[in-house]
Amino acid sequence: MSAPARAGRGIVVYRWNDSARLPAAEARLALGEALARLGVEEEAREDAQLALSELVANAAEHACGPYEVRLQRILSGWVCEVEDGDPRLPELPQLPPNPLFPPEEESRGGGLDSLLSLLGERGRGLQVVHQLTGGGWGFCRTGETKVAWFVVGASAT
Repeated sequence: MSAPARAGRGIVVYRWNDSARLPAAEARLALGEALARLGVEEEAREDAQLALSELVANAAEHACGPYEVRLQRILSGWVCEVEDGDPRLPELPQLPPNPLFPPEEESRGGGLDSLLSLLGERGRGLQVVHQLTGGGWGFCRTGETKVAWFVVGASAT
């Protein structure tokens, strides 16, 4: 999917630097509050918070700050962006055509804690972002920085 049209503009939701202790948790909370104020439905907010959590964790681990999370209005809704101070684009994994984690009726109800523990397993984060956003995500270079972005409320393909 191509990069958002106006990377670098929008509503700043959260900023942090390399000394932040819990940037993923704080960014999740800030995004959830911002999306609620904007009238985004709860399920889309939850998916966006989980996708953001992974992108913030990746930025904090693999790039340098300062960092910024923004929301950008697009015709069909919102794009969430995570900007970091490293212009290098990551190598993207080969993503499976089918859902990575198909729902199993007997394990429903694990909630956020279950999914966050799954996100803690190394190497699956971008696959989780891909599934949560229905493939509506990517990276773009913005001069001396890069932006990871995803469409909030993207429908699964």
